[in-house]
Amino acid sequence: MIVVACPERAERILQAGNMGCPRCPGRLRPFGHGRTRTVRGRGTTLRVTPRRARCGDCGGTQILLPATLTVRRADSTEVIGAALAAKAGGAGFRAIAATLARPVSTVRSWLRRVPDQHARWLYERAVQRSVEIDRELLVGPGPYPTVLGQYPTVLGQALNLLAGAALRYRERLGLPDTPWALIGFFAQGRLLAPPVTRLTC
Repeated sequence: MIVVACPERAERILQAGNMGCPRCPGRLRPFGHGRTRTVRGRGTTLRVTPRRARCGDCGGTQILLPATLTVRRADSTEVIGAALAAKAGGAGFRAIAATLARPVSTVRSWLRRVPDQHARWLYERAVQRSVEIDRELLVGPGPYPTVLGQYPTVLGQALNLLAGAALRYRERLGLPDTPWALIGFFAQGRLLAPPVTRLTC
């Protein structure tokens, strides 16, 4: 799976033969489409059919997952991100579920997929992107959410820095992508930890 910030840009790169294979030095070519998914957004429902690509050298196939989606989830990156931001701000899963109009069990499962280890991974991704686009983001970041007056949470720091990097990318590169799409791209489609610990692009 390859996470793409903008499916239209990815399609142009793919058609031009300029998309590298993550498994070998080969190039990916269009190879049909993946399964159509129904995804719930903020007040909308989307039907998405991701592009599939195949390497001309090793024969491996890849799904090009839009960054507006989260791996193996029926809700958009924006919705899940809003839940994580609320958690970082100290809200409980029941309050978050009510605000987002999602089942309590669904929101609780999301929040359980962000243990400290995964929050640290998100923070590392945020630092990498900040170094690439503007090191000043690391010197003077905005205020982090806190929980019950304690030290800032790692998740809060990660989301804050990811958001700063996303906004700076939009400014510097003139991208039309939404901040949550860029955050999903930075997180490789994994705002939530997968059932297994192996993380791949």
